[in-house]
Amino acid sequence: MSSNQEIPRGDLVEIPECPHCQKPVPLCICDSIEPVDSKVELLILQHPQEQDRALGTARVAARHFENAQVRVGLSWPSLSKILGRTVDPVRWAILYLGSAKVSDYDTDLDILAIDRKGQAEVNQKALLRDIEGVILLDGTWSQAKALWWRNAWMLKCQRVILGPAAPSLYGKLRKEPRKDGLSTIEAAGMVLSALQKRPQIAEALNASFERMLARYREVQSEIPELAPKPKPKRDWRRRGKKK
Repeated sequence: MSSNQEIPRGDLVEIPECPHCQKPVPLCICDSIEPVDSKVELLILQHPQEQDRALGTARVAARHFENAQVRVGLSWPSLSKILGRTVDPVRWAILYLGSAKVSDYDTDLDILAIDRKGQAEVNQKALLRDIEGVILLDGTWSQAKALWWRNAWMLKCQRVILGPAAPSLYGKLRKEPRKDGLSTIEAAGMVLSALQKRPQIAEALNASFERMLARYREVQSEIPELAPKPKPKRDWRRRGKKK
């Protein structure tokens, strides 16, 4: 759902991209994506500075569903404006971790509904049973936070957090600041599966994610432009020197 690593747009401009997933063509797996039925809608709000076309998963996740879309921007007046129809935001769940961790609560649930004060909701099953759609925030942790604070209407939605049993499949390819920091496609699979009690949804999305990562590892050595740029090393000899 989030990351701490971004690739500048200029790195991949010479490589043609898929018009559907917008990935560089060598990394596209659209031909292997199988449609997945879901009664719950999926809306992915992507921060405009989330530009990791190589390892990003938002559009790959959305490609699985007929009732899914990705919108790019910083703020929207309401959920109804985004969807183009009148909806009740109370019937929509939004995944935003913030400082909350499922491990801090007395629960064995993988997905937990919390209120505005960060307290666990009393009637979890009843609240989550009536969810019509799920909103995911796509970007780095700071970008997700910016989207959360710039859109006050999100507070009307049912906030949920996740407690995955294992860390993201990204592994060393992309470092997450927390164990529960999943890729967008993993988060989508986990939430939609939990809400509909259909583990095959997560299985399908995770399988696509694994294929995407395998494709990346295959072509990374052949196309250096796909590799994230290393951070410049800090010159500790200059530490403490006066300018």
